[in-house]
Amino acid sequence: MNPRRKKRLTLVLALVFGLGSTVGLMLYALSQNMDLFYTPTELVQGKPDGTKPQVGQRLRIGGMVVTGSVKRDPQSLEVSFDVADVGPAVTVRYNGILPDLFREGQGIVAQGVLLNPTTIEAHEVLAKHDEEYMPPEVAAAMEKTHAPLEYTDVQKQGSVQ
Repeated sequence: MNPRRKKRLTLVLALVFGLGSTVGLMLYALSQNMDLFYTPTELVQGKPDGTKPQVGQRLRIGGMVVTGSVKRDPQSLEVSFDVADVGPAVTVRYNGILPDLFREGQGIVAQGVLLNPTTIEAHEVLAKHDEEYMPPEVAAAMEKTHAPLEYTDVQKQGSVQ
């Protein structure tokens, strides 16, 4: 082989290897920073495809703050509260100042780490901004896993009993 062709081939192979390594490292870094979204029911029972998060995994959870579940530590900024959709509740622990719109019965999205199957250590808590708003992930997950209960259905159930 001609020395000139050898030099070109070496240069092209080094360029392809370098580009491949760069793309591989970027994909690895992005996969480490990906946070998956769960509803409380999906967190406890698993997603429809059978996947469940592992302890120590970073994730986001969205749902409604259960009324009467907010517990504040008077000596620090630690807060603990339960989040539920229509299934089981999940406990969220947070150390910091909660958003002004945070209150019981309101929708929130918490981002953090799974400590055990029903407890999350949150590093960020986001509260919805008005009565009509629901985070898109929460709305999509609620539509997918739960049929909406309409007012007429509630009336029918009440009259039957």
